[in-house]
Amino acid sequence: MRTSFHVTAALSAAVAVVTVMAPVAAAEPDPSGCPKENFCVYAGEGQTGAVVLRVTDDWTGGVSGRSVFNNGIPFPEADHIQLTWTYNGGTWEDCLHYNPGPETYKLDFAPGVTFTKVVWRGEC
Repeated sequence: MRTSFHVTAALSAAVAVVTVMAPVAAAEPDPSGCPKENFCVYAGEGQTGAVVLRVTDDWTGGVSGRSVFNNGIPFPEADHIQLTWTYNGGTWEDCLHYNPGPETYKLDFAPGVTFTKVVWRGEC
């Protein structure tokens, strides 16, 4: 039992060292028209075209677009986005991390998507 504890402790320490030494992801440059602390919806794919929605607070409405970008900053309980949209008669949701991730912070969508709700929240 004691040997098992030491092996577990040694493995935990090794994982902690690897985690500390892992490189930090660099933030992607702000996309056009979407400064830090904003969530943006773009008319075109890949965060191109006009910004059709830019918010720093929760939002409900209806706007069509082809891509989104969470350019939020680290802020406890309010740096991720719960995004709701409709497409082909269905309603969908996803949670987006803030730039630079490590999880998804930007997405492209098919034509015909309507974004209906943006809620700032904590971890996904």
